[in-house]
Amino acid sequence: MRRGTRKSARNKPYQIPTSAESHDAFWTLKENKHYLKEAFYHTQDLKFREVVIQNVACLICYLDPLVDEDKLQTTIMKPLMERNELNVGHIVTSKEIRQSNNLLKAVSALTKGFVVFLTEGVQNFYLLEAFSSDTRAVTEPVNEQVVRGSHEGFVENIVQNLQMLRRRIENPNLVVKFFKVGKSTDTKLAIVYLQNLANPELVAEVERRINAIEADSIQTPGYVEEFIEDAPFSPFPQMLSTERPDRLTAHVIEGRVGLFMEGSPSTLIMPVTFFSFYQSPEDYNSRWYIGSVLRIIRITSFIFALALPSIYIATVSFHSEILPAELILNIKSSLENVPFPPLIEALIMQITLELLREAAIRLPGPIAQTIGIVGGLVIGTAIVEANLVSNMMIIIVALTAISSFAVPSYEMSMSIRLLGFPLMLLSATFGFIGLVFGLSLILIHLCGLETFGTPYFSPLAPFRFNELKDSLVRLPRWLLGKRPVDVHAQEVRQEWFSRRWKRNEDE
Repeated sequence: MRRGTRKSARNKPYQIPTSAESHDAFWTLKENKHYLKEAFYHTQDLKFREVVIQNVACLICYLDPLVDEDKLQTTIMKPLMERNELNVGHIVTSKEIRQSNNLLKAVSALTKGFVVFLTEGVQNFYLLEAFSSDTRAVTEPVNEQVVRGSHEGFVENIVQNLQMLRRRIENPNLVVKFFKVGKSTDTKLAIVYLQNLANPELVAEVERRINAIEADSIQTPGYVEEFIEDAPFSPFPQMLSTERPDRLTAHVIEGRVGLFMEGSPSTLIMPVTFFSFYQSPEDYNSRWYIGSVLRIIRITSFIFALALPSIYIATVSFHSEILPAELILNIKSSLENVPFPPLIEALIMQITLELLREAAIRLPGPIAQTIGIVGGLVIGTAIVEANLVSNMMIIIVALTAISSFAVPSYEMSMSIRLLGFPLMLLSATFGFIGLVFGLSLILIHLCGLETFGTPYFSPLAPFRFNELKDSLVRLPRWLLGKRPVDVHAQEVRQEWFSRRWKRNEDE
């Protein structure tokens, strides 16, 4: 019992001594230094520098991995040594200078890359910005590549991401609001919107939901999405994730709200509709009829990826009479030596395809290509020659996979592939009746789903004919004179979309 008691006492967190309930700073550097060491549990990357200015002892404290050494020397140390004055606030050239006497604020600031400057015999201290801004270079997002258009993507630095957005929207109405979520991680979030366009009720609702997040850790935008989305059990994504500044810019100008998170290149856009996931920036960089055809192909791929295996299973199992006689003979000959029913065939192939896809994602690039070749040629050929799967099922699954890869959104692509499995079970059990029943449930769910007050399946439900010109198809930009009604933007008319030169010629 004694050993257990000692072990528990040893593991008990150290209670940081304080000079007052408000954690006011101590008058001596020794006590302040001891407090900070205990607050960080004597971590070895907490650095201290003692300097003497005007015969007064001073202490500089910072976390080494978070501070830029060059910035520390040029903006803090060099001005102090050259001027030899204690008027720190007017001498150092740091981007941000704060003053406080609360040691809890000093601890919090240290974790964000600030430098704490303390003076012997003085309770007030300075918090000087010197954090390292090292980040990766701006590159094109791997998952959202385009042939024509911008080739820059967001990075993990929220300040740099906001800079890219500010360069695209040079407008004083662009508002940025910061939030802190996660009790342990203290993660920084930022929402962006245009003050003169975004619906105030939408902005207030987004802020309310973010402020209501209570979690120990927020590490990715996916965490935030799960906390603030309307229907957490829906298989469909309700916020659009993108790493492209041009895509976010287009949605913000329509009156939507974007959400950034420190440490992640992905941004969330809200509210969105189902058809937003099938729009690509390349649609607006091509001729309008080319963009319309490509968009129709993507929406058609939704039906193929969702229902093609189920249609095949229902046809072969229950309704083979609808097929031409020549095709029936071909399918029958390929199924003669296969010991499994069509449902098991489809499950084997779909699961194998998902395994190959996961393996290709996890492995390095050259090896991933080898896995694709081995999976597509060797395994596929071996399965057919072993009479485990028919040739027709290989074709069906391949078309399904290609259709799912045509979706510009990774989240929507995953949702479609997962929904295909229950549809296959219904088709194998009840034929076309089960398939129609399953598709009807999905359609009812899409029509009833809302995201931040916006109908998810708009403009089809509720039906708005005028909104179809930038959802199912993409008409010329000069005909898109109004913003989407579903966003409830403050200004619906976009007057700068015009062919005024043509009008002047006609006059």
